[in-house]
Amino acid sequence: METLVLSNSKSDIEKAGEIIRHGGLVAFPTETVYGLGANAFDENAVKSIFKAKGRPGDNPLIVHVAKKETIKELVSEIPPKAQALIDAFFPAPLTVIMKKSGKIPESVSAGLDTVGVRMPQNETAAALIAAAGVPIAAPSANKSGRPSPTGAGYVMQDLGGKIDALIDGGACSVGVESTVISMAGDVPVILRPGAVTQEQIEKVIGPVELSKGAFENIAVEKAQSPGMKYKHYAPQAMVVVVKGGRDKFEKFVNSKKNVFALCFEGDNIKIPKVTYGAEGSDESQAKNLFAALRRLDELGAKKVYARSPSGSGVGAAVYNRLIRAAAFRTVDLEKPFLIGLTGQTGAGKAYVGQYLKELGYNIADADYYSKIVIENREILEKLAAAFGSDIIKNGAADRQLLAKRAFSSAENTATLNAIMHPAVLNAAVKGAAFPCVFDAPLLFECGGDRLCEITVCVTADEKTRLSRIMQRDKISAAQAKLRMQAQHSEEFYLKKSDCVVINDGRNIKIQIDNILEERL
Repeated sequence: METLVLSNSKSDIEKAGEIIRHGGLVAFPTETVYGLGANAFDENAVKSIFKAKGRPGDNPLIVHVAKKETIKELVSEIPPKAQALIDAFFPAPLTVIMKKSGKIPESVSAGLDTVGVRMPQNETAAALIAAAGVPIAAPSANKSGRPSPTGAGYVMQDLGGKIDALIDGGACSVGVESTVISMAGDVPVILRPGAVTQEQIEKVIGPVELSKGAFENIAVEKAQSPGMKYKHYAPQAMVVVVKGGRDKFEKFVNSKKNVFALCFEGDNIKIPKVTYGAEGSDESQAKNLFAALRRLDELGAKKVYARSPSGSGVGAAVYNRLIRAAAFRTVDLEKPFLIGLTGQTGAGKAYVGQYLKELGYNIADADYYSKIVIENREILEKLAAAFGSDIIKNGAADRQLLAKRAFSSAENTATLNAIMHPAVLNAAVKGAAFPCVFDAPLLFECGGDRLCEITVCVTADEKTRLSRIMQRDKISAAQAKLRMQAQHSEEFYLKKSDCVVINDGRNIKIQIDNILEERL
């Protein structure tokens, strides 16, 4: 099939409208992104959209209208709050979901009893719908899963030869798809954020909910809106969204090799980069995001670290698209520790920590902070109150006596932990220097794992651990076994940790490098 490229002249738009009426597919510009349109009342024409895009059939489409009056024939009723939104915003980059009428084919609604309706602002889009004389069902005009097209050239890259025609109307002004709000239930819910923000909507109809699926990878049986169920907007490269301020982002990505940065204009980036707008300008980020993702493919990027947008206002729409392009892979540099390092005694955690230090990570050692904290006057008073004043000698804790009493029962041990763990964790956080590793045998017990971007446990077989403990502490095998038995099982660490390093003396550095490559 040859794709006919049309202008946005009146005659060409009339030609495109005729194609729509006769069951063909036409890609056309809107203020958000380019859409791939078909007659919304023609079941076979709509099915051809799914075939051209490679789009799953259970992903519903949005129906576009040129006049508000047309909406009545598409839905069974217009709830009062939905009507308020239509009156306040249409035409706009806003889609309102309502209960559908019998005129909407199953292929449009993907088997749901609802339909999303939108009235585009873009003059070319409005003229095309009017010329077609029918509502137009249209998703974005790209190969399913790829970044949405904000220019005619991107449409041709994905769909050239698969559709009847393309109207070249220049670059899209908004750059991300419409806000989608469901008015089909008792409470209005924003399913997909866009240029019409939650704050703007709430000024018209009062409080609305934001679907958790907008920012989190939540499994859904049926997608109520486009962009909810599947990986979307993704370039060929693996994308990782990096949360944190400019300084931390720059330091983090500039330490990487063989990767690209997706960043803001003015960021001091020394590795190959593509920018997608100005910091503090959600609108410019929205307008440039999809083109930037496609540019990364053009440059041959394999892995990309993307600086996270604000996540509020229009920035919520940008973050929604970016987090899905990244398949929800994130790194949070605002957490005190990038890595939480733990494991059983004798597993060889110190070796792993030393290698991470050589790689440029700063180490916050829980044992070091424990020795400092236990001499704090406030902590000493709490320990004395719990275990007896005689444990304090010459202004310091008698560690042997404290240990004897604290570990005499599970209840006493819990009391010791309740005093020491928060204090040690607080001290480690205060002493953390980016990028930081929290080396803590009791990482999970003290709650430190919640402050780490990833947790890594180091393991080794029992025979190796026994030998290491005996050599390290100059103790007998029986004494070493008692120490091993006093700790949690290997299964405890494996279940709770994100990553594992098997310290058997082979390929340890390679294992660590792979973890850093995969997760950070």
